[in-house]
Amino acid sequence: MPTPSMEDYIENIYKLIEQKGYARVSDIAEALSVHPSSVTKMVQKLDEKEYLIYEKYRGLILTAKGEQFGKRLLERHQLLEEFLRAIGVKEELIYDDVEGIEHHLSWNSIMCIEQLVQFLQEKPERVDDFKAFKKKQDGIVE
Repeated sequence: MPTPSMEDYIENIYKLIEQKGYARVSDIAEALSVHPSSVTKMVQKLDEKEYLIYEKYRGLILTAKGEQFGKRLLERHQLLEEFLRAIGVKEELIYDDVEGIEHHLSWNSIMCIEQLVQFLQEKPERVDDFKAFKKKQDGIVE
């Protein structure tokens, strides 16, 4: 099972490849705000665990396993952002909150949140009901 740090690397590598068509050590370091030497060490670990193939000075590519897991991690991140938005979390807090919780939820919890988000998308009146309830709880009267 990958560590939270490994998950962050895989997710960011997947994103970079989706956006640019490639992911270099320097790009990963910049995206994660870490030193290139730290990226190299982690990339070597991910290579050993068969999430990617890394050749020194030549770059890296995700394996099918890495690509599938990277996609799943990115989808988890986007789902949690969507969920926090739906329940009224302030926009400026969402990214940090997602980063704080995404590695601590089981995949079962993620699936339940996904079902709730789908339900709310199909029944927008429920979102309106919740927002009205939240305003009342927060003491905001219109």
